[in-house]
Amino acid sequence: MKKSLALLALLVSGTAFGRPAPIVSIATHDAFFDKIAAHCGKAYQGKVTVDNQGPSKFDKSKLVMHVRRCNHIELQVPFHVGDDASRTWIITKTGSGLSLKHDHRLENGEDDPSTMYGGHTTDAGFANVQSFPADQYSKELFVSQGIPQSMGNTWQMYIYDDKFTYRLVREGREFRVDFDLTKPITPPKAPWGYKD
Repeated sequence: MKKSLALLALLVSGTAFGRPAPIVSIATHDAFFDKIAAHCGKAYQGKVTVDNQGPSKFDKSKLVMHVRRCNHIELQVPFHVGDDASRTWIITKTGSGLSLKHDHRLENGEDDPSTMYGGHTTDAGFANVQSFPADQYSKELFVSQGIPQSMGNTWQMYIYDDKFTYRLVREGREFRVDFDLTKPITPPKAPWGYKD
């Protein structure tokens, strides 16, 4: 009898842990995430609209964002700068907000020494706008690479019916690219380190 009760207790307790915990989120984060996900599979051309340290290769290159891969917790959005396919923005629901990471790869697909930097939301933001202040990993990476000024980075993304914006701000620095969501273009090839 004791063995039967022990077995029953084990089965019941196993059932309680038989599924993963749900990913929780709030309405503004969900709306922002869903607005980007609605463009899954599509690519758009953009242009630099603010660069207080320009000009740079961004001004002279074709800029393309491609909402390439989407699931219920992660969006992969490569950002092509001319023939440079090294950058992918990864937006993830974390259960305590949204994370933005910059996955940088070398042309051979290996990780760039400066990769996976980014930040995490610290407030509700808005359905159209979210901010990602640099996280601790990023701050330590920037210091180790001799660019401590980047510790103050905040990345912002805006999405409206006609425009998607990627913006970087910190003291003394502002960089912004706007993408025209009214004119989809042919999606580019997979970014470096990814497969079609």
